[in-house]
Amino acid sequence: MEKNMEMWLEKANVLIEALPYIQRFHGKTIVVKYGGSAMVDHELKKSVIRDVALLKLVGFRPIIVHGGGKDITRWINKVGLETNFVNGLRVTDAETMEVAEMVLNKINKGLVSMMEKVGLKAVGISGKDGSILKVDRKLAGGKDIGFVGEVKEVNTALLDTLLDNDFIPVICPVGSDDEYHSYNINADDAACAIATAVKAAKLVFLTDIEGVYRDPLDHSSLISELSIPEAKEFLASGNVGGGMLPKLQNCISAIEAGVSRVHILDGRIEHCLLLEFFTNRGIGTAIIGDDETRYYTQM
Repeated sequence: MEKNMEMWLEKANVLIEALPYIQRFHGKTIVVKYGGSAMVDHELKKSVIRDVALLKLVGFRPIIVHGGGKDITRWINKVGLETNFVNGLRVTDAETMEVAEMVLNKINKGLVSMMEKVGLKAVGISGKDGSILKVDRKLAGGKDIGFVGEVKEVNTALLDTLLDNDFIPVICPVGSDDEYHSYNINADDAACAIATAVKAAKLVFLTDIEGVYRDPLDHSSLISELSIPEAKEFLASGNVGGGMLPKLQNCISAIEAGVSRVHILDGRIEHCLLLEFFTNRGIGTAIIGDDETRYYTQM
């Protein structure tokens, strides 16, 4: 009985620790960029969906933006097309764009189905719907790489309507230009643009690493919180490499454009969203604005 009581008290303490965060972000919009292993591992996928369900039920207003690069590559190879990248961006001719849009829409509806199964009201859309994402053609080092878009404008009318009617928008990163041609958009860029436009309280990137490391070779050097000046100083130090460099730049841009907090999380950890949002220290890296209170200091 005493052992059971300790276990129950521990659960109660977890709930009490979560209370101020629930109060603070109740009714606030959050944007989750969903990608990496959490999208391809079925159990991790279920974990993320359950986390989103809980966030919704305690009063958050989630928007999901997902990628699908691995599936796009797999289907491009299946139909006999070539996959080429320039500066990390997929060269996207008309045929590749057709495959990419098909694959992203398939992923999109699959996520909606999983959300509906746990009782959520979700709507799957692309950035073309309601002209949410208007783009210009994006160049890679001055080179034209086809139908790859850079977001120039976000129309939030449809998103506002869905959120106000208790739906969760699930968005695949396809936008259109002024002539209504379809363009593939980097999912991180799309999430950043959407979070800025809806004035999100939080923007979350689910990745395949724990967060930002002071030393990329030392996984014990995880940084729990970074202010904007600290993040810029860290970028200038040259210690940020690989895919983390553009992600951290996106984080800084989002904060400077009005997003309160940006989180980089390891989507391979079960219930990573709940652990980051509802515990004092969290499990990833949070980049915070100048007016935000620091929860945990490690510099």
